[in-house]
Amino acid sequence: LYSVLMASCKENEAWKEADLAEDRNVRPTRAPGSRRKAPFYKVLQGMPIAVDAFRYGTIPGVTAYFLTHAHSDHYTNLASNWKSGPIYCSGDTANLIIHMLSVDPKWVHPLPMDVPTIVPDSGGVTVTLIEANHCPGSCLFLFEGPQTVHAGDSAFKSPFVGSGKAFRYLHCGDFRASPQHVMHPAVRGKQIDHVYLDTTYLDPKYTFPPQPLVISACAELAKRIVSGEWVGAPDANGKRNSTMDAWVIPSDRADDNVMKQPKDRMLVVVGTYSIGKERIVKAIAQALKTKIYCDAHKAAILRCQNDPELHALLTKDPSEAGVHVVPLSMIVSDKLKAYVQRFKGTYSRAVGFRPTGWTYTPPSGSDLSPTIPSIISRGQSRSFTHADLKPMQKSTFGVQMYGVPYSEHSSFFELTCFAMSFDWVKMIATVNVGNERPRAKMAKWVERWEIDKKRSQEAMVKPRAADYW
Repeated sequence: LYSVLMASCKENEAWKEADLAEDRNVRPTRAPGSRRKAPFYKVLQGMPIAVDAFRYGTIPGVTAYFLTHAHSDHYTNLASNWKSGPIYCSGDTANLIIHMLSVDPKWVHPLPMDVPTIVPDSGGVTVTLIEANHCPGSCLFLFEGPQTVHAGDSAFKSPFVGSGKAFRYLHCGDFRASPQHVMHPAVRGKQIDHVYLDTTYLDPKYTFPPQPLVISACAELAKRIVSGEWVGAPDANGKRNSTMDAWVIPSDRADDNVMKQPKDRMLVVVGTYSIGKERIVKAIAQALKTKIYCDAHKAAILRCQNDPELHALLTKDPSEAGVHVVPLSMIVSDKLKAYVQRFKGTYSRAVGFRPTGWTYTPPSGSDLSPTIPSIISRGQSRSFTHADLKPMQKSTFGVQMYGVPYSEHSSFFELTCFAMSFDWVKMIATVNVGNERPRAKMAKWVERWEIDKKRSQEAMVKPRAADYW
C-alpha cells in the first residue's frame, strides 16, 4: 500500500511539473534561444527516445525522435530547419513530412512495419511498428529494452536506469483500437509496462459504432440515393420518413427546374481532413463504380500514401468522378450548394457526408457510469446500417447532408475492450491531459479497467469480427 501511495504521489507531482512545462495557465514571454520543456509523457522513461515531441526542440539526452503520424498536432514545429536529431516513422509518414513540411530527407528514417528494429544510439532498444488504424502512415510503437539514461526535462528519475531490467512500452499515438492490436505477435502474450494511450474519447458518452459498419453504411446509403432507391428509413410505426420522401421523391412544387434538366446527375461529396477519412471515400467510390476527384494539393498528399487501389481511382477531371473530396468544413448547406453550382450542367444535386466522431451523440438516458461488463455487452449488442444515418439540418432535395459517426480514434467502448484484452502494468493518458479534473476522471476509468481485468477469467474480449469488437 505504501509503494502504491508513493507511486501515486510521484505521478501527481509529475503531472504538476508537466502543467508548468506546458505553460497551460500562464504563458510568459520566452527569452530568445530558450526552449519549452518537454513533459514527462513525451520522453520514454529511462530511454533516450521522444515520441511526437517536436515542439520542444533539442531535448536533453534524446538521441531518437519518433513520429506516430503526420497530423499537425503531433508534428508541431517540425519544419525544413529541423536539426535536433534523426526522425523515425513509417514509410508513408516519411513521404508526407518530406512533401508537406520540406523536412530534409537526411533526418528522416522510415522503418519497416511489424519487424523489430534496433534503434541506433539507444542502448539496445528495439522498436516494432504496428498499424494504428488511424490515418495513412499512422502506427503504434512497441519499444523493448533496458533503461540506460535519464533523458528529458523531468526531475523525476527512474530507479531502474542501469539495472539491466528489460521494459516494454507501447506508444499508441492516435489509434482506433481493434482486436488486431492485441492479437499482434509483438503484443500478444507479453506484459507491457507502460501504455501511452490515446484518450481522445475516454468518456462513456462516446460509444459510437464500429468503423467498418459505418463505412459500409455510408457506401450503401450513397448507392441507394444515387440510384433513386432510398426513400428514408421507416419509423417505429413502420411509416417512412416523410421529410426524406420529399427530398428523394420530389413533389410537383419542389425543385421543378432541377427535375426538368435532361441530366439529373447526383454528386457525392465527402468531407475529410488533410490526411484521413480515405477509407470512407474509397468505399463509396467502389460502391458507385466511379472515380474520385480532389484538387491538386489534396491529390499530391494522397499520392504520398502507398495505396495503389486509391491511386487508380483518382482523376483530374471533376466531371468523370461521381465522388469529390473536400475539406470537412465544406459540408454545410451554403458551401455545399455553392460547390455544386460550380459544376452546373454536369451535376444537378449533391449528397454530402461529414464523417467525424464529434457527430455522435449518446442516446437519451444513457448510463454515464456503467459497469465494465455492461459497457462491453451493450457495445457488442449495437449494430449500424445505412438506415441509421440521419440527414443534417438544412438538407434539401438539391443538397442532402449526413453527419456520420465515423472517427479514426478509439471509442470509449473500444478503449475498454482494448484495456481488457492484454497484460499491462500502467496506462498514461496523452490526450485531454491539460487539466487536473479530466485527468482524474480518466484515471478512475483506468483504475476500474485494472480491477476488472484482474477479476476477469477471459484473456481478451471476444471480438465480433477480425477488425472490431
